[in-house]
Amino acid sequence: MKKVNWGIIGLGSIALKFASGFRDVKNANLKGISSKNLNKLNDFKKKFKIKENFCFLDYEKLIDCEDIDIIYIALPHSYHYEWIIKSIKKEKKILVEKPATINFTQIKEIKNYLAGKNIFFAEGFMYRYHPQILKIIDLINTSTIGNLLSMESYFGMNILEKKNFLGIKKTKKINESNRLFNKGLGGGAILDLGCYPVSFSVLIASLLSKYNNEVKVQNKKNEFIKTGVDVDSYAELIFGKNFISYIGASFKKDLGKKTKIIGDEGEILIEDTWHGNPGIINVTGKNNYSIKIDSKDNIFSYEIEILSNCILENKKEPKYPGMTISDTYKNMKILDEWLN
Repeated sequence: MKKVNWGIIGLGSIALKFASGFRDVKNANLKGISSKNLNKLNDFKKKFKIKENFCFLDYEKLIDCEDIDIIYIALPHSYHYEWIIKSIKKEKKILVEKPATINFTQIKEIKNYLAGKNIFFAEGFMYRYHPQILKIIDLINTSTIGNLLSMESYFGMNILEKKNFLGIKKTKKINESNRLFNKGLGGGAILDLGCYPVSFSVLIASLLSKYNNEVKVQNKKNEFIKTGVDVDSYAELIFGKNFISYIGASFKKDLGKKTKIIGDEGEILIEDTWHGNPGIINVTGKNNYSIKIDSKDNIFSYEIEILSNCILENKKEPKYPGMTISDTYKNMKILDEWLN
């Protein structure tokens, strides 16, 4: 079987999870890595058995490597734009970790750079490749809950507080160098977590029988800290005239990872929208039942396998319901409006 050779730029925690996903994939191979941190480079090399001549301290050398088919850009958000553009100029296929950029202006420029070029591009929302998403789309398309009315989708965890030995919550001292709280590095709850419910709202809205891509961002409630990043944010997305999505992202509250999709004949409740762990979908309406979705140990395995197939088939973008450049464009526009 022909395999797609992947390279990773930036070897942080997300890259580690992604790299582990290759163990359960037959059509792809992690061939090259690049980091400016020699210790990380050596640790990755040993853990994933990468050959020395495919380990680079210089990102551009990995992009230039002819044996690498696609680059996974796993750097902090603020570096995405620069390395997407450099990869496009070298005509290298690209998967960039979410969010693709830190503002709408950057993705507009990237979309223009890609226009007319035969270069594969995808944004790394791994949840879209999990089998439970296809099941949810099928439930909606077969009118299981009737006509879509609204949805509620959240992603939040309390990383700003800790409990003392008495169980009393206390606010942690914020490390301003931490990318999550650093505005210059694209920090904040909206960009880091809010991009998930926004992207899922865009996907579900696309299933409406009448939808002209019109989206309004209303009733924004954003709490900012002294570093200039948001830590607790909510908004309403109005799609066309008939569908509304209530979204939230937080570093202060344990909002969880649930999504509720409401129709005029029932509801779909997803227990874990973003990781499918557990992969449980609860349906209420004419009949009440639960659907259990069995899944691979590593959710990134789905993303790697499906995108590798797209590359082997010479496609320029992921197959549905993966994030196309048009989806990313819509997503960043909404995120920009929510944040600003």
